[in-house]
Amino acid sequence: MKVYPIETMDIEKAKEFQFRLVDIIHRHFRGDEFLNAGDYGVVPGIGKPTYTEKVEKVIADFFHGEACILVRGAGTGAIRNVINAKVKPNDKILIHDAPIYPTTKVIIESMGLEPVKVDFNIMDDFNEKTIKEVEFCLIQHSRQRIDDRYNLEETIKRLKQINKNLYILIDDNYVVMKAEKIGIQSGGDISAFSLFKLLGPQGIGCVVGDKKTIDRIKDMNYSGGSQVQGYEAMDALRSLVYAPVMLAIQKQVGDEVVSRINKGEVKGVKSAFIANAQSRVILVEFEAPIAKKVLEYTNILGGAPYPVGAESRYEVTGMFYRVSGTFLAHNPKLEDYMIRINPMRSGADTIIRVLKEAVNKVLI
Repeated sequence: MKVYPIETMDIEKAKEFQFRLVDIIHRHFRGDEFLNAGDYGVVPGIGKPTYTEKVEKVIADFFHGEACILVRGAGTGAIRNVINAKVKPNDKILIHDAPIYPTTKVIIESMGLEPVKVDFNIMDDFNEKTIKEVEFCLIQHSRQRIDDRYNLEETIKRLKQINKNLYILIDDNYVVMKAEKIGIQSGGDISAFSLFKLLGPQGIGCVVGDKKTIDRIKDMNYSGGSQVQGYEAMDALRSLVYAPVMLAIQKQVGDEVVSRINKGEVKGVKSAFIANAQSRVILVEFEAPIAKKVLEYTNILGGAPYPVGAESRYEVTGMFYRVSGTFLAHNPKLEDYMIRINPMRSGADTIIRVLKEAVNKVLI
């Protein structure tokens, strides 16, 4: 099976990311300030906690964005805020010809938006007339179909060539601190992602990029109850420091597991490969339709049976789970023959041992 995972950083590059982020923190915080937990409330003059604003400036600088705002609702909340700020009910929205991520689909349907689908995998066949008639585009940086192969930067460039006024939001969930560039660094207008997926506190989302839109989001969330408080922002930033190296180690483990499985270390497995589904995971394809039974045993053997935040701070044991919903929508047969594995914080030996024992119990 041919897949096209997004290129991600090795540990040396991830260390550079960590060091650069900490250097930027030095430039925005005094030493004693960073040793504080953070403040509360709608501070006069800025309309939010002082420490939240400081954290937003750090993140904007790190990703070379005009501005940044932290929002409630994690990645979905970040995407929703951008769409609410830029799109009117019943407008058209340009998206990839693939199953829509479930929470994004709720946003689209609740606003009565009309999805206009274009296959980003085949830029040469883009319907230019259709693209010129749409003002807003949502691109998911990670994969939605198992055969997705579009290059984000090239896709954005081509869409902008066709329609220079097209506003492009990049859903960067599952890719931030893994790939070297996020959406706004690849030509997009604005990026949205979850900090919960980057070891941060639950429920905190991030929007970075176009200042005018971010100012509009700030106006939309002016009330005290809508603010991300200073202590939450500080927690998110401290956690973000550790994300790139942790994710690079996770990548290294995943690559080792795939290599060992494909050398025949686990019987009953047809093949294994790395894919973005949605996160960067190991997809294991079995020779027989045993996927569901295998997952029953991996749970007993300590493997997480479902995600919490998809790489959140709470996910330590390796996750053994069904293939993603968008992949299953594209090919329902995968449910019986394939599982996805995310090593999380575990090593290759643990993943291989759990998988091998689970398969052996099914095949007895």
